[in-house]
Amino acid sequence: MIKEYERTTLPGGMFLLVLLLVIGGSVAGAAVLGQQGQIAAPIALGVVALVALVSLAGLFMVNPNEARVLQLFGSYVGTVKTPGLRWTNPFMTKRAISQRVRNFDSEKLKVNDAGGNPIEIAAVVVWKVVDTAEAIFQVDSFENFIHVQSEAALRKLASHYAYDSHDESQPSLRGSSAEINEHLKQEIQERLAQAGVQVLEARISHLAYAPEIAQAMLQRQQAGAIIAARQLIVQGAVGMVENALELLSKNKVVELDEEQKATMVSNLLVVLCGERGTTPVINTGTIYR
Repeated sequence: MIKEYERTTLPGGMFLLVLLLVIGGSVAGAAVLGQQGQIAAPIALGVVALVALVSLAGLFMVNPNEARVLQLFGSYVGTVKTPGLRWTNPFMTKRAISQRVRNFDSEKLKVNDAGGNPIEIAAVVVWKVVDTAEAIFQVDSFENFIHVQSEAALRKLASHYAYDSHDESQPSLRGSSAEINEHLKQEIQERLAQAGVQVLEARISHLAYAPEIAQAMLQRQQAGAIIAARQLIVQGAVGMVENALELLSKNKVVELDEEQKATMVSNLLVVLCGERGTTPVINTGTIYR
């Protein structure tokens, strides 16, 4: 595996000035010596000017948050990250690669969740290149590799979780966004590590049931919510009834036999669990009538 290492290069501004002086001096000297009838000296100065001209090809620019991957006759010889005008061997090829933070917004994918329900899901992945050698030489096209592997990781993630869950202990795509996003980030990072890419953030940007089952799943979701709410109401009502009976007995407000307690429990549960307000009936006689 090819790993990145940084290569030292010469300051390009200073080298450019030196080359221009050499070229100018060689041309001027060759012209003067040629007028004097000399042959060997102008030829030598011409060769020097030609070498200086070829050396100009070694100049290259490195922008901030950018790197240049250097190759000499096909071999990797280092990466230059120092910004500014630089100079190196003119026979080296210099491939620019951005190290800025970038993001990838996936297409809406149609997949099945853990329950087999078809859903639509998409994600945003924030990434940057941290190893230029791996990004260039380990994969054919690291940008296309990122797109394909991110969508593959998103499909795998969606198949491991249910779209929604009323059980708080069970994570779901809709109800556990922080956990799901962290899992997605780790899944993508494992796939992109070999391409010299670091995943900074990954989060779900779109989540919905597929159109063909959206209405049916909405009704199911509403029914599940109603059931969960009714369970909570019943639990609260039972607690209130228990508390009422305990206080009546403790404070000796009234003595009730088992049948009267059963009647009272029934009436309280109807009042507390009913969806509509109840109409009270006032007993003007005794509690036994």
